[in-house]
Amino acid sequence: MDAVFAGMRTRRKAGAPPRALPARRVLAIDAMRGLTILVMIFVNALAGVRGMPAWLEHAPAELDGMTFPDVVFPAFLFIVGMSIPFAVAQRQAAGDGAWRLQGHMLARAAGLLALGVFMVNAEAGYNEAAMGFSIHLWSLLFYTAAILLWNVYRFDNPLWGKALRLAGLALLLWLALAYRAGPDGKERLAPQWWGILGLIGWAYLYASLCHTLARGRLLPLLGALAACVALYCLTRGHAEATAPLARLLAGQAENAIHTAIALAGVCTSLLFFERLDGNAGARRYALAAALALGLAGAAWLLRPYFGISKIHATPSWALYSAAICILLFGLLYWLIDLRQLSGWTGFLRPAAANPLLAYIIPYIVYALLQTLHIGLPSVLDAGLPGLLWSLAYAVAVLYVVRGLNRLQIRLQL
Repeated sequence: MDAVFAGMRTRRKAGAPPRALPARRVLAIDAMRGLTILVMIFVNALAGVRGMPAWLEHAPAELDGMTFPDVVFPAFLFIVGMSIPFAVAQRQAAGDGAWRLQGHMLARAAGLLALGVFMVNAEAGYNEAAMGFSIHLWSLLFYTAAILLWNVYRFDNPLWGKALRLAGLALLLWLALAYRAGPDGKERLAPQWWGILGLIGWAYLYASLCHTLARGRLLPLLGALAACVALYCLTRGHAEATAPLARLLAGQAENAIHTAIALAGVCTSLLFFERLDGNAGARRYALAAALALGLAGAAWLLRPYFGISKIHATPSWALYSAAICILLFGLLYWLIDLRQLSGWTGFLRPAAANPLLAYIIPYIVYALLQTLHIGLPSVLDAGLPGLLWSLAYAVAVLYVVRGLNRLQIRLQL
């Protein structure tokens, strides 16, 4: 989740490998990732604050509409998708072959799914009496294990890093075995749902597979995006189907919608950064605008049938969100990379380079405060004080990430 970077010939030989993207870092992608992490922490903190205007709260599941927070998760999926072609190009430049690329992709997706399952099981259903210790202590040990397992080590002797990873893996396995759930404490650790990280993991896995099968070509990837939306439309309401294949496809409908957002990000990277003949800059923006308009048009057409809902992961929510993300990235790219107004992005870089670490820090803080029985003043639970506190907290987390980086704590799946 966090290791993720002009005329292209319009005709390419059949079966030829995808043309690598430029070997340079695109600051606008980093800035958009950092902004998304900052806003994600802010809206998560704000979720417990009373008296906020409706546009700062997630829209109810049955409301045909979306709010500002409802675009945050899609923005992260979109950035995950944008990063896929650059990550592939970077690994190919380092000499990775097809099998190593696929192995890395599967390992990263599996890591996200595992993290999601652990985090979800810490939210509800647990039985602390059967476990013998509090869920908050269990969570702290889990995050310790995750950091040990996925930290980027810089030891002169690589055996130290391997030993710490093995310790993290052993602790993770012990915590999985120690977990108990249900009224009688006989249930074990299992997916209740996949959690945000798990949903990102599924979308990353499917979008990466589509990018591989399409060999990095734009038109097949657009076709895959359309197929994801079609899968949702055709299987909606068939989760209880008797045919195994129909039930399987229906069970993946929401993952397909999340994948469509990630694929929109993949397509946006190709539109902006694969070489284009002629007036590359103007053509990039024209094609990106056409893609955004097409997604928004499809969202408008599908809305009467499925509505707009983040909770239900409807196509219109996903397509409108993806269109917004394309326009936002276009603005950031023009401002940061083309106009060279990038000084303000330095504050976002630690979170942009370490999104997983930035994401889990609020959960670590919460578990620690609960373990120590420390609460926040009630004045921060409502109104303007709560709003300002949520914003300050999000900014503070980014500074914590910077400090942890200086202590050589950097997570990478």
